[in-house]
Amino acid sequence: MTTNSVTLHRVLKAKPEKVFRAFAEPNALAAWIPPYGFLCTVHEMDFLIEGSYKMSFTNFSTGNSHSFGGKFLEIRQNKFIKHTDIFDDPNLPGEMITSVWLTKVICGTELKVVQEGIPSAIPTEMCYLGWQESLDKLMRLVEPEIADAPTS
Repeated sequence: MTTNSVTLHRVLKAKPEKVFRAFAEPNALAAWIPPYGFLCTVHEMDFLIEGSYKMSFTNFSTGNSHSFGGKFLEIRQNKFIKHTDIFDDPNLPGEMITSVWLTKVICGTELKVVQEGIPSAIPTEMCYLGWQESLDKLMRLVEPEIADAPTS
């Protein structure tokens, strides 16, 4: 049984509602969740308590991919998400639990992510580095306020 975990913290200049949407909408999630150098395909996502998801990350350099999925254990609108992650690869056994807290603050959203049960085959520091890259991409998705072009 593995006890590897990572904890990340960020403050984003975006409202919790917008940050929450980035976790809840499959196309948004696919845009920011894979670390740099990877593409994400969300194969299915039923974003509700006891709903499931399936996705894969593809290494853009090599074309190799790995898939994983899980179940949403708890969802509190604009405040909290907890889900499982299970890799399809038998060399990465076990179930990870990821918890995400969103707290409204004066300048936007305080975000805390805890991922527990990381398989021992994945170096914790590499997992942490991947999350740092993903959260950088999340920031670049949710912080810009872009108005729609006027229509005639």
